Amino acid sequence: MEEIPRIISGGIFEDERGRMRYVNDFKFEAINRFYMIKHNSQNIIRAWQGHKLEKKYFYTIIGAFVIAWVKIDNFQNPSPFLKAEYYEINSRKSEILFLPPGYANGIKASQPNSELMIFSNLEVNKSGNDITRYDQKLWFDWQNLRSLN
Repeated sequence: MEEIPRIISGGIFEDERGRMRYVNDFKFEAINRFYMIKHNSQNIIRAWQGHKLEKKYFYTIIGAFVIAWVKIDNFQNPSPFLKAEYYEINSRKSEILFLPPGYANGIKASQPNSELMIFSNLEVNKSGNDITRYDQKLWFDWQNLRSLN
């Protein structure tokens, strides 16, 4: 069965002691590493990174990010007419965006000083061998947040 991008929803609990965010349906069994990205400017765009094998899980720590993705039809020569989708993930909600293998993704902070945590099923050396980079101007209008196709 082919995996598709999806949101893994969690929740937020607050009382007099403070606030707790959780995503209890997220399973760590296939996670081999995590890393964090902080954007100091809302003008920074990290796009596109394609992966044939790597699964990515995105969780916002602070602020908000627009994450766009596109299913790649041919990793060596992808069509410029692929349709991108996107979702804004933010720290006011407790949710994880899952992107399966076979997709390229890009990210852009939509609030100042935003921080994003990314979980991966691949170790860093295997991920480095799995990545294919594409021009950020393909598939998505990052200024107007819409697919180009």
